[in-house]
Amino acid sequence: MIEALHNNGLMLDMHQIMRLTTYLEQLNHWNRAYNLTAITDPMEQVYKHIVDSLCIHEAIKGERIADIGTGAGLPGIPLAIMFPEKQFTLVDSHHKRIMFIQHVVITLKLSNVMALHHRVETFRPSGLFDAVVSRAFSSLHDFVEKTQHLLIENGELLAMKGEYPSDELGKIPRDFYAAEVKKLVIHGLQAERHLVRIKRAVSPEIV
Repeated sequence: MIEALHNNGLMLDMHQIMRLTTYLEQLNHWNRAYNLTAITDPMEQVYKHIVDSLCIHEAIKGERIADIGTGAGLPGIPLAIMFPEKQFTLVDSHHKRIMFIQHVVITLKLSNVMALHHRVETFRPSGLFDAVVSRAFSSLHDFVEKTQHLLIENGELLAMKGEYPSDELGKIPRDFYAAEVKKLVIHGLQAERHLVRIKRAVSPEIV
């Protein structure tokens, strides 16, 4: 774990690293009954769950972050451990996944994480978010359509993708645009990774 983090420029303290390690231990324990992840190799989990989640850390701005379709808490849990000063809301439509995340929150004493069992289309939070992130949505179009109501005016949608999503970029709803498509290099992982930063288009002023 330590070597994988350091090789990717992720400087966490030992308390944070121990929390990440405990998270993976709990994931594997619960996975036997709840089928939370298909990845069971320990080193593969470090890279595909932890490092993969944290590689977008430079894009995490603002105080309130939503992780939509969080699954087993990815990327939300690792990011919340890295940024204890920010508030994370993790949303998933599968109750068993939220039960697991709530257990992790209690076990790791993550006071900056809230886990909610909800469908994103009907999720109406009391306050909007500075950033909405997901690595689970099937397309950029669906991600924008289903989450735009959660975002503050100047906030960002952060879509984690594998290969460069060339076909999807042209299908982003017209009120939004891709501000950046950044290639993410993860040392130790032989797979393509990209982060698409999507912002709300600014309407021209009427003179």
